[in-house]
Amino acid sequence: MSAQTSPAEKGLNPGLLCQESYTCSGTDEAVFECDECCSLQCLRCEEELHRQERLRNHERIRLKAGHVPYCDPCKGPSGHSPGVKQRAVVRCQTCKINLCLECQKRTHSGGNKRRHPITVYHVTKVQELLEEEGMDEETKRKKMTEKVVSFLLVDENEEIQVTNEEDFIRKLDCKPDQHLKVVSIFGNTGDGKSHTLNHTFFYGREVFKTSPAQESCTVGVWAAYDPVHKVAVIDTEGLLGATVNLSQRTRLLLKVLAISDLVIYRTHADRLHNDLFKFLGDASEAYLKHFTKELKATTARCGLDVPLSTLGPAVIIFHETVHTQLLGSDHPSEVPEKLIQDRFRKLGRFPEAFSSIHYKGTRTYNPPTDFSGLRRALEQQLENNTTRSPRHPGVIFKALKALSDRFSGEIPDDQMAHSSFFPDEYFTCSSLCLSCGAGCKNSMNHGKEGVPHEAKSRCRYSHQYDNRVFTCKACYERGNEVSVVPKTAASTDSPWMGLAKYAWSGYVIECPNCGVVYRSRQYWFGNQDPVDTVVRTEIVHVWPGTDGFLKDNNNAAQRLLDGMNFMAQSVSELSLGPTKAVTSWLTDQIAPAYWRPNSQILSCNKCATSFKDNDTKHHCRACGEGFCDSCSSKTRPVPERGWGPAPVRVCDNCYEARNSQLDVTEAQGDDEGGTLIARKVGEAVQNTLGAVVTAIDIPLGLVKDAARPAYWVPDHEILHCHSCRKEFSVKLSKHHCRACGQGFCDECSHDRRAVPSRGWDHPVRVCFNCNKKPAGTSISVVTGKRPLC
Repeated sequence: MSAQTSPAEKGLNPGLLCQESYTCSGTDEAVFECDECCSLQCLRCEEELHRQERLRNHERIRLKAGHVPYCDPCKGPSGHSPGVKQRAVVRCQTCKINLCLECQKRTHSGGNKRRHPITVYHVTKVQELLEEEGMDEETKRKKMTEKVVSFLLVDENEEIQVTNEEDFIRKLDCKPDQHLKVVSIFGNTGDGKSHTLNHTFFYGREVFKTSPAQESCTVGVWAAYDPVHKVAVIDTEGLLGATVNLSQRTRLLLKVLAISDLVIYRTHADRLHNDLFKFLGDASEAYLKHFTKELKATTARCGLDVPLSTLGPAVIIFHETVHTQLLGSDHPSEVPEKLIQDRFRKLGRFPEAFSSIHYKGTRTYNPPTDFSGLRRALEQQLENNTTRSPRHPGVIFKALKALSDRFSGEIPDDQMAHSSFFPDEYFTCSSLCLSCGAGCKNSMNHGKEGVPHEAKSRCRYSHQYDNRVFTCKACYERGNEVSVVPKTAASTDSPWMGLAKYAWSGYVIECPNCGVVYRSRQYWFGNQDPVDTVVRTEIVHVWPGTDGFLKDNNNAAQRLLDGMNFMAQSVSELSLGPTKAVTSWLTDQIAPAYWRPNSQILSCNKCATSFKDNDTKHHCRACGEGFCDSCSSKTRPVPERGWGPAPVRVCDNCYEARNSQLDVTEAQGDDEGGTLIARKVGEAVQNTLGAVVTAIDIPLGLVKDAARPAYWVPDHEILHCHSCRKEFSVKLSKHHCRACGQGFCDECSHDRRAVPSRGWDHPVRVCFNCNKKPAGTSISVVTGKRPLC
């Protein structure tokens, strides 16, 4: 029982000192009251006294602020009122007992005891406790609700008006560890919902505002805490009364219903209208379709100790009539609940989400309305914890916050299907496919959890968005669906090597698993369409904010310009390295079959001089071996190899043996015919590469717009930096981010990274924002193919 006193507990009862003086000499503040020791005890005395075997099982209570002990003589059987405890008024310091006013007069009014020193307890507190003990149960309940006030929980725009759990608990004015349920009320405007709550829970006090005016007195959602029944009471805006944001306000009602344990549907109509059944039926369907999954996810995401029930609340239909009989009065053999179920079936509505539906009616011949039957029905339902159990107020706030975060945002009235109180458009994503116009079937704000858009129907091809995607056929046949895109170069090629290959062999299709599976100009003729050989096609939806459908070969011209810039710098700064590398690769691609590949030629075949990186390797057109320039400077015709009568380069050995005809078989000649044609074409290309620096002298600005990828913002539209907003001038150059396509200054776009989704497999210029995104993140598209950063 003993424990250390927390700093918060010190000073709670500064007038109450320890009455034992066992350890502290009566100077310490009292912390406990032991009923069997008949004394208040400080922490030290309580601990020392109750270590004794005979006192160990005494009942002790920890004192609260303003504590007043009971009269000691009244506790025993010899008291003036046996079985009735009275609060003490004084304590006799000599006798060490607490005395009520009557016991003090009886035992200390005469003799020597009259001179005993006494300590007087707080008179006001004693009077309050005495008054409370003299109250009946009804009066006590009224007193408990005297200080209850309501507060705005959610406004008409669906915005929560409390900042966090602590603020919610503070405004409710309840304990954080208090377990409570939620009771809410629904009904049409003017049916007296606020009045019903005030009389059912707060004994007529106007906790929720009421008004005789025509305008609705409740706008948004208001809440208050009932300390008697331990429930959070929620008042809602009336149906059929809102004229602005009608769709959002209706959706708000379902959020309140989802966090409620008990729902009162208040109706003042003489007969139950169809609107009541349609509202509850549509609410049930929407709850099961959209909210059940979200409540389960909230339980897991927030790590709640108390699982949020996936079954909806219990419903009490409170029906007040004046001129008509209550439901079931003319059919005594039938229960009202059965008649209500029949009405639901006739209207094609099925309230399966609600744990139960009850009917409670009252006929008011003369005001005021009798709410006692409703109160008893509520108390009976609140005691039932089989479906929904009480939980901490923090759990209630988390559930409401999760639903508000998920289902929020404006709802265009022109898209609403008003045949239902809660159409799917209130809760599903509002995005439409740009190609076919189909709507997304996922719930609102699903993008925050990384869930992509999804439609129920298949999409159609649109030339504007080019929404056809390719998947690798080989991977598909192995059970994997891997998307592939046409690209200007393979990811394993360096920028300048990829440029050369693109110029010669066309675009490539590369699979992450299978590597390069297709080149558009792999052969001189007879190239097949990739759809017929290596890829499958699929038409995908085009959603605002995504670009998964974009192909990557739309930046080939810009890659050419970038590559030319890169190669020019390489030729100027690094001598002829890149040009030699490209030439060497191109030579191998179009070399005759009898030529030794450049990669295998490490030294001159005659003088054995090793080749350096910038040294030129020459092939003898007669024997096909590699030589240095000195050992292959002579020329002569080599018609036997298909070079015709014109003199071509040969090595010294073949030149000296020019009178001896090489033994070339007819088959070899046929094989070499095609490659020699390629070689002759290639020599013209090779000569052009040597003049690349001169070619760059052409003003690139003349062709830059023609080479611009489709997603780049045109230069003439870029007036200032997209990030720092500096205006561009002659001195401040424009740079395009290769990821988002916006224009930036150099300071805001000097980072480098690969952008595979745009066809840039090697590090290229990107802006700060795109560089912060994780690798593989898709860049958003606002309209068409032009994205915003």
